[in-house]
Formats: sequence, structure tokens, C-alpha cells
Amino acid sequence: MAHSFVTRKTIEDLRDWSDGATHGPGFTRSLGVVSLTALGIGAIIGVGIFVLTGAAAARYAGPAVVLSFALAGFACAVVALCYAELAALIPVSGSTYSYVYASLGEIFAWMIGWDLVLEYAMAAATVAVGWSGYLVSLLANIGLRLPPQFTAPPGAATAVAGVVGLVNVPAAAIVAVITGLLILGTRESSRVNNVMVGFKLAVVLVVIVAGGLHVAPAHWTPFIPPNAGEFGHFGFSGVLRGAAVVFFAYIGFDAVSTAAQEAHEPQRTVPIGLIASLAICTVLYIAVAAVLTGVVPYQLLNRPDPISAVIDVVGLPWLAIAVKIAIIAGLTTVILVLLFGQARILYAMAKDGFLPAFFARIHPRFHTPAGSQALIGLAVAVVAGLFPIDLLGELVSIGTLAAFALVCMAIIYLRRSHPDAHRPFRVPGSPALPVVGVFACLGLMAGLPWQTWARLVVWLVIGMTLYLTYGHRHARNGEKS
Repeated sequence: MAHSFVTRKTIEDLRDWSDGATHGPGFTRSLGVVSLTALGIGAIIGVGIFVLTGAAAARYAGPAVVLSFALAGFACAVVALCYAELAALIPVSGSTYSYVYASLGEIFAWMIGWDLVLEYAMAAATVAVGWSGYLVSLLANIGLRLPPQFTAPPGAATAVAGVVGLVNVPAAAIVAVITGLLILGTRESSRVNNVMVGFKLAVVLVVIVAGGLHVAPAHWTPFIPPNAGEFGHFGFSGVLRGAAVVFFAYIGFDAVSTAAQEAHEPQRTVPIGLIASLAICTVLYIAVAAVLTGVVPYQLLNRPDPISAVIDVVGLPWLAIAVKIAIIAGLTTVILVLLFGQARILYAMAKDGFLPAFFARIHPRFHTPAGSQALIGLAVAVVAGLFPIDLLGELVSIGTLAAFALVCMAIIYLRRSHPDAHRPFRVPGSPALPVVGVFACLGLMAGLPWQTWARLVVWLVIGMTLYLTYGHRHARNGEKS
């Protein structure tokens, strides 16, 4: 039967998914509150807390980078509350895609799903390249040096004069290893994630405590440096620009909602995991920012490893090695969560017929989308091995912000269309708070360069071509079959 571009899935359809109303093997519910919270922390705490803090302080906000983290955290908190309500109302895989399908309709669902394909894949490849750089640096510290031509993308300069890169083997290798782990099972990969999250949290706390003992309050004066005569360079506008920059450090908490069909009591545990992981990370981010700017003058923090500046003052050489190991562990968990979420989004889209049924097949033994996960891993490994980090990271933020804005809009729509639906968790102050979330996301998007917008438009045009030639004609066939 024909259907329009605004056809919506009903909440009942989506809940049937979470109740296991499918034929053949399904997901195993193996994730509790602790694992879901660790999943969120694993996605959030990565290169952001170790790199972006220093750059935002030195270039834009000074010691008031603490306020920048608070503003970005507030915007993400509003979105997290919206995710929590939707995850409790519609506890299924697919996250933003499924929520938009139930509220704004088919064409918007396809567009955001296609956007998330780009966001998760590019983010995973970006982090893999960063992981490779830290691994090479750590190995050099202990006297092991990898051939430079195999640690950089084709044509890229390396640390050895006259030698250019051929392929970034460590970046591709870590994607392959994590993909294998994800194929074997959600419970197994969750345990590895929990251990790594615990380790990197311990190291972050050590940095906060050790650095806190060496804080000089004079470094916090003036707390908001006077504007340098240009918007975004210190002053209150610098705090806002800093918030847009450090927003990157919060990307990933929404991945908790992609695990709804593998969670125990998802209507209770997923909202807790979303809000708890974001709250913990926001507190840690603010604490690290305060310690960094209190130990070292903010002008000296414009470096790729600002934590090292604190370590130099503290005088604990062993901590430098521990921090690098923590960063590697942190980036590993980010890659794991992004690849995990990518497969679940493709699974949801394939269940609706937008994509071939291959992406919705669950392995009878491992209870994971093994074939889809392997294909995703191969694609991301190739991209990570062949492209530089700056090119890969440009599209991640705008895609995330677009998804966040649509989630807030979904709350507004579903409150009107299904006012009597049982909501185990409700966004307080709706619709005012979701509206604030929409404008906060759109405001941050407006601050991004036009080149980023242009690349997003090109990707969406490709996606719409696929939608019109395949997705729209096959939509919902997956459910019927």
C-alpha cells in the first residue's frame, strides 16, 4: 500500500520491537544501569577533556572556560532530558532515527538516519586516528618506534624528515579489533568498556587532586579576560565561543539510547544512564578546566597536551605515562561506543525497509548484527587508515547538533499527538525546555563555518537520491516481511 513522505511509525509499532515481536534471533538484554552509564561516559570522555580544554581557554575564554563547559553542559542536559523521555516512551534501537520517525515522519527520519551514518562513522574514524597518534607517542616514550610511513595517511608528513605516510596502520587496526569484540557480543564488549572507563576516571581524578594542590588563585584573575576587540576572543562573547568549541567534548552521550533493546528495564535504566553519564562528565570537565587554569596561566595552554602542563608543575613524571595510557583507554571506549551505535542505527533503518535486510540480521549465536558490524568496521578502518584527522572531524559536530535539535522537536510533537501515552520519565517544563534545546542547538550550528554546511548539504543530497530511488519505495517492507 502506498504511503506518503510524512508517514509516521506509531508508538505501538516501536514498542512491539522492544517487546521482541520479531521472528528469528534477537538482541540479548544484558545491560544494567552501571553498564549504560559507563557506556555514556565511555563515549563522552575522550580527546575532549585532554585537548579542547586548553585550546578553548587560551584562545577564547581564559579561566572562564569553566563557564563555557557549564553552558555547553546545560545545552546537552536539555537534550539529554528529551532523550530520556523518548527512550522511556519508545525503548528501541535506532535512537534519534526512531524518535523522529514516530514524530516528524518518514522523510525526516531518513534524513536524520543518513546524517547519523555520517556522524558516527566519521567520528569513529577521527578518534581512531587520534588513538594512533597517542599510541605512537607512548611507544616512543618507552623506546619503541613504529615505521613512520605506516603511522600516517598517504602523502602526509611524518616525524622523520623526507618520509611521507602510506597508511595509518594503528588506526585501522584498533577499529578492526574493536569490531571483532562487538561482533562477539554486547555483554563482552560492555565488560571491556566498564574496565577502561574505570581506569580513565581514576586517572582524571588523580589529575584533579594532584593539580588541585598546586592551584594559584591569582591565575584566575581576571576570571573573564577583557574582549580583544573581536567577537569570540575573550569577554562574554569568548565564553560563548568557548562553549561552541567544547561542545565537541560532550558528543556521544546519546549513544546510550541506541542500546535500549539490549538494556534491562529500558524505560527505567536508559534515562538514568543518559542523565548520570552526562552529569558525571560535566562535573569532571568543569573540575579539570578549573585545575588547568589555576595551575598554569591560561595563555600557556594552547597546546595539544594541556594536561602535560599541569604534570610539569606537579612534578610527577610517572603521571605523564599514566595520562597517555588513560587517553588511549578513553579513545578506545569512544570508538567502541560509536561503532556499537552505528550498527544499531542501521539495524533500525533496515527493519523499516530503508536499507537492505542484511543490516537487520542478528547472528543466531552472538545475538549481535554481526554482518552489519563487520561491514561498518571495514569501512571505518579504511577511512581511518587513509585520511587525515582534520578532514575527518569537520562534519561530526554539525550532524550531532542537527540530530539533537530534531530530538527536542520530537518531544514537542509527541506531547501534542500522544498526550495520554504512558511516560515513565517526563521532561520538566515542557514545551518550554525542549524549545530552549532547539534554539541552543541551532545557535551553535550557526557558529560553524560555511564549508561545513556545504559538505553536509552534499551528503544529504546523496542521501535523498538513495531515498527516492530505494528507501521510499521499500519503506516498511522490512516490517511486513
